[in-house]
Amino acid sequence: MSQFAVDNPFLETLGVSVAQWRDGYAELVMPIDASKLNRQGVLQGGAIATLLDAAAGYAGLFAEAGQPARHGFTLSLTTNYLDKGLGQFVRAKGFLERGGRSIFFARAEAWVDDRVLIASAQGTFKYVKPAAAGK
Repeated sequence: MSQFAVDNPFLETLGVSVAQWRDGYAELVMPIDASKLNRQGVLQGGAIATLLDAAAGYAGLFAEAGQPARHGFTLSLTTNYLDKGLGQFVRAKGFLERGGRSIFFARAEAWVDDRVLIASAQGTFKYVKPAAAGK
């Protein structure tokens, strides 16, 4: 079990877990099962995009233990699909590229079974002020 909470009801419904999370880096894992396949029997592109979006976003939102949780939302996300999603699980690795006071830029890669790069993404994200995070 991961030491990090996903803290996102939608990701939890997909079975996503946070494998690693530190300043500037996040790694999320999602099992590939029948509920996430498209008509051709491969991982649905939307499931891949969701995982890439989350990994890139989490990479810019890390907070040390004891610090208030950080929140944000996606302003834009460009996704490139490179291969089919056939396997047991998909791991998304998110990397913070540059952070500012209110906006940050991050990228992510999606790997099936830690051996096939199936997609990449680049995104722009906006931090949410703490008072507005729960609204």
